[in-house]
Amino acid sequence: MILSEQEQIRRDALAELRKLGIDPYPAAEYKTNVMASEILKNYDQAKNSYPDVCLAGRIMSRRIMGNASFAELMDSSGRIQFYVRRDDICKGEDKTLYNTVFKRLLDIGDIIGIKGHVFTTQTGEVTVHVNEFTLLSKSVRPLPIVKEKDGVVFDAVTDPEMRYRQRYVDLIVNPHVRDVFRKRTRIIQSMRELFNSRGYLEVETPILQPIPGGASARPFITHHNALDIPLYLRIADELYLKRLIVGGYEGVYEFAKDFRNEGMDRTHNPEFTVMEIYIAYKDYNWMMKFTEEIVSKAATDLHGKTEIAYGDQVIDLKPPYKRISMLDAIKENTGIDISGMDEESLRKVCDSLDVPHSPEMGKGKLIDSLFSEKCEHNYIQPTFIIDYPTETSPLTKMHRSKPGLVERFELMINGKEIANAYSELNDPVDQMERFLDQLKLSEKGDDEAMFIDLDFVRALEYGMPPTSGMGIGIDRLTMLLTNQPSIQDVLLFPQMKPVSQKPRVESTREEYLEMGIPEEWIEPVKKLGFTTVAKLKEVEKAGKLANDLNGFNKKNKLGLAGLSPQAVEEWLKK
Repeated sequence: MILSEQEQIRRDALAELRKLGIDPYPAAEYKTNVMASEILKNYDQAKNSYPDVCLAGRIMSRRIMGNASFAELMDSSGRIQFYVRRDDICKGEDKTLYNTVFKRLLDIGDIIGIKGHVFTTQTGEVTVHVNEFTLLSKSVRPLPIVKEKDGVVFDAVTDPEMRYRQRYVDLIVNPHVRDVFRKRTRIIQSMRELFNSRGYLEVETPILQPIPGGASARPFITHHNALDIPLYLRIADELYLKRLIVGGYEGVYEFAKDFRNEGMDRTHNPEFTVMEIYIAYKDYNWMMKFTEEIVSKAATDLHGKTEIAYGDQVIDLKPPYKRISMLDAIKENTGIDISGMDEESLRKVCDSLDVPHSPEMGKGKLIDSLFSEKCEHNYIQPTFIIDYPTETSPLTKMHRSKPGLVERFELMINGKEIANAYSELNDPVDQMERFLDQLKLSEKGDDEAMFIDLDFVRALEYGMPPTSGMGIGIDRLTMLLTNQPSIQDVLLFPQMKPVSQKPRVESTREEYLEMGIPEEWIEPVKKLGFTTVAKLKEVEKAGKLANDLNGFNKKNKLGLAGLSPQAVEEWLKK
């Protein structure tokens, strides 16, 4: 292990502390009686209100001044200045504790405990006058230096690679990041308070599932050795929660980790948090009002109001929200009425609007692609997109008055889906037919088509009351309510590509060009993981690859001309 000069100096200090008989990592409990923020908020100099305090935290700055020094201690609530005088902590003739330990062997980043009283300096700064300190943990790796004054950070660490891979460092040096995750907890608490006040039951359902149901997504697969069966990480909680409605609960909800083996971008992570709730005897109209209540309450609990800032937008989350059908939204944004169109006609509309599509996409996915490409980003203020095509919603009840549509909504805010809800399908015969339709899509090449869950159908055969269910993406809602631009900013430990320990082996630019790949598409191809032409030639479905590349182009706003499945197929033949 190669150490930097600073790391070596700290290790030498560690050894010297031990020679002095000081344990740099003591095991004993260290009892504190106050937090930094409490002192700063409540100290009254006239009343001498904190005559005996004990705090613990990390040294974040030091100003050594001969026989006395000022430093800053940071605990979980914030920072406070402390003052150390040699003769106060070294009562006798031996001044080693100050001259050697405090001045030379302690460093920024070390965790210490301090005891003393609070006073105000001549410059008016509330400060702890220390009469005893204890080393609690020696830091042997230097922190990035961040300047802060009066609560304002001047040079926060902003490198995403460092921040996301070493979140522990990010949390130490960027106080505003800690605040984001406190707010995330408050958002979840706000929702729990509402659900519990209505008498709904919080439950837990399996993460390892024999059939990954409840959504259209590609699952992660693993293997159970004792049972010798494949298992999947859940992609949704829906089918298990609806089984509980069958079992007699009137309202159930779950905050859960779900997993989807798909792409990563600013709003997608393969592991994400979702809240799903199912209420018997309700429909999607009731659920829209309830969703408005959930979102507006979370905003009010966090900010004291429903109006929030996100980027350069001001968004008002006060109900009621606009409602528009998916087909009307497409007409509103493209001028084209696609109602009643068959698959061939929809493909022509996609071609005319330069919307990417592939042969394995059915009617529902074509409509969804039109909406995603041409409409979704336009709904900045909260809007319910309602009444989806049957093909896109295999778990949803048929619309009571609009043939070919289902009773489903998605809540769009700032151009992103925040919530998804249905009037739940409870007809077991219809549900089985929908599953069989999904099987046909799978045979056509759609690797996100739903699996058939025969046990769920059996549960419906026992009878499920009319029910409405809804899911909210906690990560996206947190992004919205904390004004964060990327999902990685609201996940404590986002998924990252491992840092390679081996030299990377990649195909040359010329090798890609020889396959017929346009030069501007070489980097996107590599970004999707095809770093060698050999890897690229292993692809079996040209249409799927074309769809993935076009999606990457769209999500990253590259502005490249769209790719047809036929063009990609020509690459793979060479």
